[in-house]
Amino acid sequence: MNPRNLFVTTALPYANGAFHIGHIMEYIQADIWVRFQRMRGATVRFVCADDAHGAPIMIAAEKAGKTPQEFVAGIAAGRRQYLDGFHIAFDHWHSTDSPENTELSQSIYRGLRDQGLIDVRSVEQFFDPVKGMFLPDRYIKGECPKCGAKDQYGDSCEACGAVYAPTDLKNPFSALSGATPELRSSDHYFFRLSDPRCVAFLQQWTRSNDRHGQPRLQPEVLAKAQEWLGEGAAPDEPGGAAVAGGKLADWDISRDAPYFGIEIPDAPGKYFYVWLDAPIGYLASLKAWCAKNGVDFDALLADPTLEQVHFIGKDIIYFHVLFWPATLHFAGRKAPDRVNVHGFITVSGEKMSKSRGTGISPLRYLELGMNPEWLRYYLAAKLNSRVEDVDFNPDDFVARVNADLVGKLINIASRCAGFVTKRFDGRLGPVDADAHAAFSAGWAGADAVAALYDGRDYGKAIREVMAYADRVNEYVDARKPWELAKDPARAAELHTVCSTALRAFADLALLLAPILPATAQRVATMLRLPAADWSAIGKPLPEGHAIEPYQHLMTRVDPKQLDALFDLPEAVPAGGDKAAAGKAAAGEAAAAKASAGATKTAASAPEGTISIDDFGKVDMRIAKIVACEAVEGSDKLLRLTLDVGEERTRNVFSGIRSAYAPEQLVGRYTVVVANLAPRKMKFGVSEGMVLSAGWDDPAKGPGLFLLDVHEGAQPGMKVK
Repeated sequence: MNPRNLFVTTALPYANGAFHIGHIMEYIQADIWVRFQRMRGATVRFVCADDAHGAPIMIAAEKAGKTPQEFVAGIAAGRRQYLDGFHIAFDHWHSTDSPENTELSQSIYRGLRDQGLIDVRSVEQFFDPVKGMFLPDRYIKGECPKCGAKDQYGDSCEACGAVYAPTDLKNPFSALSGATPELRSSDHYFFRLSDPRCVAFLQQWTRSNDRHGQPRLQPEVLAKAQEWLGEGAAPDEPGGAAVAGGKLADWDISRDAPYFGIEIPDAPGKYFYVWLDAPIGYLASLKAWCAKNGVDFDALLADPTLEQVHFIGKDIIYFHVLFWPATLHFAGRKAPDRVNVHGFITVSGEKMSKSRGTGISPLRYLELGMNPEWLRYYLAAKLNSRVEDVDFNPDDFVARVNADLVGKLINIASRCAGFVTKRFDGRLGPVDADAHAAFSAGWAGADAVAALYDGRDYGKAIREVMAYADRVNEYVDARKPWELAKDPARAAELHTVCSTALRAFADLALLLAPILPATAQRVATMLRLPAADWSAIGKPLPEGHAIEPYQHLMTRVDPKQLDALFDLPEAVPAGGDKAAAGKAAAGEAAAAKASAGATKTAASAPEGTISIDDFGKVDMRIAKIVACEAVEGSDKLLRLTLDVGEERTRNVFSGIRSAYAPEQLVGRYTVVVANLAPRKMKFGVSEGMVLSAGWDDPAKGPGLFLLDVHEGAQPGMKVK
C-alpha cells in the first residue's frame, strides 16, 4: 500500500477570544490522528487558521478602540502558547483575513456564478439609523411576540424558547445603540443550494465511500444529512440556511457595508457572509504553507492521491456536509474525502459553565504546571469514532492518569532501567523468548491498534495498549527484579528480566507515541531508539544495545491541582498577554499604595469612614432577576440568575431565603455589587452580591428587604 497523501484541518476558531477546552479537545483528536499517519509513512499537511471576519469582530474591535485587523492580531498572538503547550503540531496557522483567502473566495464565487448558482434578491432587514448598518439578528432586541418577555434577542426567546424572525419582535431596539431600527430593503446574494444539481450531488456525495471503501460520513451524520436532504426539520444552525418544505433553502452569502470581510466581485458595498469565506480558509492556509515551502498549490490540489480530511464539532455539521462540498464541487474543485465529527465536552455530566465552576481553562491548566499529556491521554481514552460527548470527571481523570500512565506504563521503566544502567554498564541483555511470546499471545497486536487509531477509536486503542502493559507488569511482578538484585548468583536472570521488560516498554512507548509525543521522545532518548516509526514495533532491540540512565518520565496527578484548576483564575487579557496583565496588576498595586499614603496624610476623619475613592471602587449595577431557586442542602440560600446588561447572565447566591419565596423575585429589579471577586462555594460559584436591608440587632425586630429599583431603570445601569 502506498503511503497516504493527506491534507488535514480542524474547524477554524472565531478570532474574538482565546481558545476554550472544546478547541483543545478537537485539536488533540486531530493531532493524534496526524501523528499516527506520519508514523505509518504518510505525507501530511496539517493546517488551520483564525476565522477573522464578521460583524461580531467588527463591533468588538470598535468597542476596544482598535481596527478589526489590530483586534484579530491581538487574539492571534495568544494562540501559540496553547498549541505548543498541548503539543499540537500544526504545519501552518493562517488567517481568513489574508490575500490568499481573498483570492480564493472571489475565485470560488465566480465559479458558482458561472454555473448559474448565484441569485440576487431584495431582502427586508432592520437597519440601525444611528450606527448606519444593517443589524444581525443577535443585535436586535425587543419583546417576544409569543410570551411578551422583554429584552429578548431577534431570533429566539430565552424565556419561552420561541423561534421567530427579527421583524416579529414587538418594540424592537438596536442592542448597539438603543435606537429603534428601521425596516429597509437591500439586495442580497444567494447560493442556490436548492438547485436540483446541488441536491443530486449532495445525495450522492453524502452516501458514498471514500477511496478506502469507508463511508465518508459517520452514521449519525449521514442520518442528519438525509433528514436535511429529504423531509426534515430546519437545522439548528446560524446563517440563514434551512430546510423548507422538504427541500434545501438557498443560502444568503452576502452582507452589507459596513462589514469586516471580503468584498464580493462586481458588487460595491457587498461582502461575503463570514460562513462563505471561513471554510475557504482551509485552502488559504494550505496555499500559504505551499508558498512557504516551495510547493505548487494548484498541482497539489489536482493530485488524485490527495485526501482532504476535516475534523469538526457536531454544531457545524450543516456547513461542512452540505454547503461546503457543494461550494467546492460546483466551483470546479474536489469535495472533501472525509468529515470527522465529534461531540461536545462536559464536566461531570454537566455542560461547561464558568459561572457554575464547571469550566476548564486550558491556559489555567498549563499555568498550574499540569502535564499536557495527562489531558491528551485522558481525552484520547474517552474519544471514539462516534458523535458522542466527552465527559471530564476530575476523580476519573486522577484515577486514569495515576493508575494507567504512571502505575502501568512508567512503572515498567522505573522498576527495570536502573538495574541495567547500574549493574550491566547500561547495555541490554538477552531476550526472554518465552516471556516475549507470552506478551503477545492472545493480544490484538500492533496492526489492530493501528486500525483503531486510523478509525479514531482512540479509547479502544488505549485499552489494547494497556492490556499489553498489564502483561508486562505481570511478568515483572512475577520475576521481582528487586529481589533478584539481592542475589549476585542471579545477576544473569536479573539482566534478562529487566532487558525483556524494557524492550516491551519501548514497544508500548511507540504504540502511545501519537498520544504522548513528548514522553515517547524522552523514552526514545533514554533507550536510544530511532525516530518514531510504527514499523519498529515488535522488533526487539539487539543484545548489547546501550541505553542512557533512567530519567524521571512522569509524575502523578495531585488532586489539589484539580481543585486549583476549577478555582476561577484572575482575568488575563484576550490574547493571553500575561505580561500586560502583570503590568496592570503592578499599576493597580502602585495606585493603591499611593492612595493609602494619601489617606494617612489626609485630615483625620471619624473612625470607620472611607474616602470617595474607596467608595468609587465599588461597582454597583442594576440587575434583573430572570430566575430564582432554593438551594438544595441550605436553609438560607437562594440561587439568583441575574441579567446585569452583559452578554451573559450571572449566578449569585444570597442568604434571603427566610424572607422571600423564589417565585416572588423572578422579574424584579435590584442592585448588585458587580465587581466583587467570584467566590467558589459548596453549591457553585457566586459572581456578585445583591444588596438588601435589615437590622444588625435582632432585638429591633425581624426584617430583611431586597433593595428595589425605580421603574424605568435597565439592567447594567451604574448606581452612582
